[in-house]
Amino acid sequence: MEDKITIIEGPTPVFEDINDGWAVGLNESPILYDTIFTEVRTYNGPALVERCHRAWKKQTPIYLHYKNEDGLEEKAPIVAARSIDSDQGQVLLLWLRQLPTYDDIKNLAESFNEEDFEDEIEDFEDDDDLDDEADGDDDEDLGLVN
Repeated sequence: MEDKITIIEGPTPVFEDINDGWAVGLNESPILYDTIFTEVRTYNGPALVERCHRAWKKQTPIYLHYKNEDGLEEKAPIVAARSIDSDQGQVLLLWLRQLPTYDDIKNLAESFNEEDFEDEIEDFEDDDDLDDEADGDDDEDLGLVN
């Protein structure tokens, strides 16, 4: 099956949160995801990157399958991949998409300031550009047909 890359031996991968400019763009989605990064050693890095490219060309997701620290299998969609040669052999660099944890969402909700939100609603309600009756000829100016 070519829709996955499986870590077959070794420790659980170490995932790092990333904030690089180009990598943040990988997160453009209607759903709140985290973009994380990991490195894994491999014997066939270029072939694995090519597997990712083929899946993306077909517009199908490809997943990294691994065992978490509890020994349970997990998977995460791969959004970018690169293979490099190092002193220890080939290394596969993977950028993955992951749903935020409950604690991440809780911290985001706690940082939310309700007073700021109320000020934005007031500004929105006071906006004259949104008043349909302010300029009665808007439809004709735009060339709209009734």
